[in-house]
Amino acid sequence: MTTQQAAPVLNRFFSHAVYELRTTLRNGEQVLLSLILPALILVFMTSSSLIQVDSPNRAEIITPGVLTLAIMSSAFSGQAIATGFERRAGALRMFATTPLGRSGLLGGKVLGVLGVQVLQVVVLGGIGLFLGWKPHPAGIALILMWMVLGTSSFTALGLLLAGTMRAEAVLAGANILWVLLMVGGGTVLPGAAWTRWLPSAALGDGIRDAFIHGSFNLGAVAILVVWTVVLSSLTVRFFRWA
Repeated sequence: MTTQQAAPVLNRFFSHAVYELRTTLRNGEQVLLSLILPALILVFMTSSSLIQVDSPNRAEIITPGVLTLAIMSSAFSGQAIATGFERRAGALRMFATTPLGRSGLLGGKVLGVLGVQVLQVVVLGGIGLFLGWKPHPAGIALILMWMVLGTSSFTALGLLLAGTMRAEAVLAGANILWVLLMVGGGTVLPGAAWTRWLPSAALGDGIRDAFIHGSFNLGAVAILVVWTVVLSSLTVRFFRWA
């Protein structure tokens, strides 16, 4: 009688990432939240003068901010809500019986979200270019790093909510927190000085500095790394499969 060996860790991560990517792209609500809504915000805020922007080229400021919002939407809101209802339906109990584990679930979801974000950057970046956005070349080189940092911290936050609260509470909490971070968390537009310690503002500041000035915001990197370590540790410790 032979014993079947578990697949290598990276293979498990990538297999779960493919599952997550397919699930997200088939979910109309997540596509609306992660792609369609940010695109509408980009077009509205770039073409409307109702909101004051400290630049003659509105697309220069707003496009990086909307990319930040899109990254936050796919990594946080979408993952929190989807995982919360997967947990209620018992799907996570199935994952608990596999060698995937909590770290594998987190890693697979991060990779799956990154796949969605490639599509977001292409679509939203294309709309921004059409509206007059002229990104600094250094920003194009740095965007993948910011995607990884932002996705890691916000996916960990989403899973922490999904793994510790009831699905209905996750739905309400994730949506409320998403709105608060969008309006006052330094995402679409720079926020107040104190908001720079939030992961949303750190991600927004980093992406704006990269695309507008071509600079590398080391402070924002440090803030996101700290948030990622703390939130990931809490998720691994307290996440419940059922």
